[in-house]
Amino acid sequence: MIAVSFALPAFAQFAPPPAKPAAPKATAPSPRAASCHNGASFDRFLAEVKQQAVAAGVSQRTIAEASPYLVYDQGIVNRDRGQRVFGQLFTEFAGRMAAPYRMQNGQQHIKQYAAAFARAEKEYGVPPAVIAAFWGLESDFGANMGNLPTLRSLVSLAYDCRRSEMFVGETIAALKIIDRGDLHPDEMIGSWAGELGQTQFLPVHYVNYAVDYDGDGRRDLLRSGADVIGSTANYIANGLKWRRGEPWLEEIKVPPNLPWEKTDLTVREPRSTWAQLGVTYPDGRPLPNDNLPASLLLPMGRFGPAFMAYANFAAYTEWNNSLIYSTTAGYLASRIAGAAPMRKPAQPVPQLPLNELMELQQLLVRAGFNVGKIDGVLGQQSRTAVKAMQIKFGLPADSWPTAELLTRMRGGTAQAQPAGVVR
Repeated sequence: MIAVSFALPAFAQFAPPPAKPAAPKATAPSPRAASCHNGASFDRFLAEVKQQAVAAGVSQRTIAEASPYLVYDQGIVNRDRGQRVFGQLFTEFAGRMAAPYRMQNGQQHIKQYAAAFARAEKEYGVPPAVIAAFWGLESDFGANMGNLPTLRSLVSLAYDCRRSEMFVGETIAALKIIDRGDLHPDEMIGSWAGELGQTQFLPVHYVNYAVDYDGDGRRDLLRSGADVIGSTANYIANGLKWRRGEPWLEEIKVPPNLPWEKTDLTVREPRSTWAQLGVTYPDGRPLPNDNLPASLLLPMGRFGPAFMAYANFAAYTEWNNSLIYSTTAGYLASRIAGAAPMRKPAQPVPQLPLNELMELQQLLVRAGFNVGKIDGVLGQQSRTAVKAMQIKFGLPADSWPTAELLTRMRGGTAQAQPAGVVR
């Protein structure tokens, strides 16, 4: 569940457990990898990690059992440094990832594991459709869990300096999974970033939230559907703070004269306020006239799909901070739960080409905004900056970059707040 990188599975059937590979061979670390470890070699660094693991309660037996798999792989680090942030249109991504076959598979799995889903909803308050949507998106219900040795990935990323502290913790957590008897080292096969199981838990989440739902004494998120359901529900409820009995995402229809500056996940209004502003359900039915707070989410601006995002939508953005992924996951869950397909835009939504999106980000930086990496991807920082400049130029402030905004920015006739003010 590392943000900005996730698998795009091609199949939706259960697959047999991945074959157990031989202990991986080491590759030479990049010289810069030691720069954050006082120049220590990988072997010296690994010895310190093992000491930390023992101090955290991991047995020497587990350390010895795992050691053949704790080797450095520069290829993993290269993948981490070269990963591409997702920048596709929401309608294209959701059309593929929330396709009818995946919705139907989700519904079938809810029937197949009815008892486990019912138990999870009773104990954790997480609806079956929410669990099933993550299950389908992360691995197509176990068909695509990754094929790389987890310990090798984790320890390589731990030695690299980009997120060393995080992955030292994940490495120790993986050793704890082995120590308590949930998985053997040669069973730990997953994604290149060290995620494990059918809903792709990082080892820290595995340790903290995995539960034994089938009663066999192990928490097996690779093979046990019941364990996957219970563990995912536990993580969503207690790790992501799911609010029992509340909605997460609903499609709505917006009027042409909406105050667009209000359309942001940081702005919450009662549903009664949105109703007064002319927001309805897609078929024209009025919203409930109540005080349930909600945000208005426009993943592609005012001409694209529109959603009412509730407090529970924060669980989706915490699971994966890519807005396109999190919105797709919430939408797929609503479809599995019985919602109608989202309406197609009346006309194609214009999108700036990659080079112009990058130019716009550069102009936003020049105007004093922090947009993160200039990569042509409309992340939350870029969306916030776009909205601020739209307000300054008197344009509809729907956070969607347009050719008109780019033209205005090229003219340089407006300046943003000082650098660091807008995040």
